[in-house]
Amino acid sequence: MKIVDALLNTNTFSPSELATRYRADFPILDICVNDKSLVYLDNAASSQMPQQVIDRLVRYQTAQHANIHRAVHYLSEVATHEYETARRSLQHFINAREDREIIFTSGTTESINLVMHGYGRKFIQQDDEIILTNLEHHSNIVPWQMLAEEKGARIRVVPINDAGELLIDEYEKLFNSRTRFVAITHVSNALGTINPIKNMIAFAHMKGVPVLVDGAQAAAHIKIDVQDLDCDFYAFSAHKMCGPTGVGILYGKAHLLESMQPFKGGGDMIASVTFEKTTYNTIPYKFEAGTPPIAAAIGFGSAIEYLSKIGMDTIAAYEHELLSYATEQLEAMPGVRIIGNTRTKVAVISFTIEGVHPHDVGTLLNQEGIAVRTGHHCAQPIMQRYNIPATSRASFAFYNTKAEVDALVAGIQSVQKVFS
Repeated sequence: MKIVDALLNTNTFSPSELATRYRADFPILDICVNDKSLVYLDNAASSQMPQQVIDRLVRYQTAQHANIHRAVHYLSEVATHEYETARRSLQHFINAREDREIIFTSGTTESINLVMHGYGRKFIQQDDEIILTNLEHHSNIVPWQMLAEEKGARIRVVPINDAGELLIDEYEKLFNSRTRFVAITHVSNALGTINPIKNMIAFAHMKGVPVLVDGAQAAAHIKIDVQDLDCDFYAFSAHKMCGPTGVGILYGKAHLLESMQPFKGGGDMIASVTFEKTTYNTIPYKFEAGTPPIAAAIGFGSAIEYLSKIGMDTIAAYEHELLSYATEQLEAMPGVRIIGNTRTKVAVISFTIEGVHPHDVGTLLNQEGIAVRTGHHCAQPIMQRYNIPATSRASFAFYNTKAEVDALVAGIQSVQKVFS
């Protein structure tokens, strides 16, 4: 981090120079694929991990590994301290009021399911309504469908326009006396659209309705302040934020978490157990049954420290510059169609090439060492909205460069030549 810190202590660097310098922290970016330098443009699926986070994981495994909370020996005390320090790092990163409002989970999907089971199954009843949007990932659709089927509740969906933007007037019209919950994505994983969630949350609260925000695609790219947003729940994953797989968080307002039933039963989520009655632990431990992902959580904390030193505003500004450059290049290409062209988006471009299936696009780009994601991106309702089976998706991070955008453009031209 010495190079990064030196750059941040000056005002003379350009965003492009900064991105180039950061690449040195990511050893995987130096590999070759099919004898070509890797161009990694699949960050919306999973970002890469800097050496600093890798080293932190190794240090835990080699010098600090033990189970937490249930022993008084040295290693357990160290591991417990590091695990809880990571929780506090995440608290500060999203500006939660208290560290007990941060629940470690296996990722965004489990976080949403935790709320569905813990809050939804307790408070949502027959004929109640749940509002989702047409931009949701399957992880924020299927759990609520499962709940609606179990309870006899109803799902209502906010539509989008051709640019991939939510129709907010239609959102407001969906509220009625039976509306009990809103679950919305902050950023669309398929299109990159940034939704106006602060206003959407405020409107829902005017109607007395709590809101869960799927922040999986937002937390790595824009600054998150849960107190400013006033969301009731917020979920995201480490592996999209330069951290390890298998860990994420659920933020929840303390009074709501306290009112919820546990999602899982087992060790550490209890205060006392007899065969007659179990008394649950306080939050956050009430929702962290069994041995948690200790190493991954500590690695997550390290990734948060890394991103915080760069600054989320710095990341957002550079990625917007990169997105603008890439959008301009692809829009100028005959036969290439960008799906979702709102200007309020993170650095994600979903596109189709006339006469070429997205899977073929991905395969041919891979031959040039270019990694993009192809398919429906676990967002089939969006594909149905545009009447397409799938897209190719290029998603950027702060360590990507304009030269890599140029490589993508050249790769697309090569694909078009094959099918011409």
